[in-house]
Amino acid sequence: MPKPYPKEFKEDVVRVAQQRDHDVTIAEVAKDFGIHEGTLTKWMRQADLDSGNTEGRKPGPTTDEKSELAVANRKIRRLEQELEVMRRAAAYFGQAQIPSK
Repeated sequence: MPKPYPKEFKEDVVRVAQQRDHDVTIAEVAKDFGIHEGTLTKWMRQADLDSGNTEGRKPGPTTDEKSELAVANRKIRRLEQELEVMRRAAAYFGQAQIPSK
């Protein structure tokens, strides 16, 4: 997986793309910065969501909401693993209590 771009770089590229002249395309801005056009489009959409500017666009989670969700999902996975360990331990120790004939 490629190394993610720094936050400052993303912000600079998005700012340049948002302040571009009408005759300059997003593809040209992306090419100037050495990134894919789809990547720049995604960054611009996320910047609009973060700023609350969603007119005419599909709603979606902000960057803060995404990070909170990621933290919550990691915690859920860890708790599920802990629960599985406890279930296995209970089953193991429960069998040890059964008297043998």
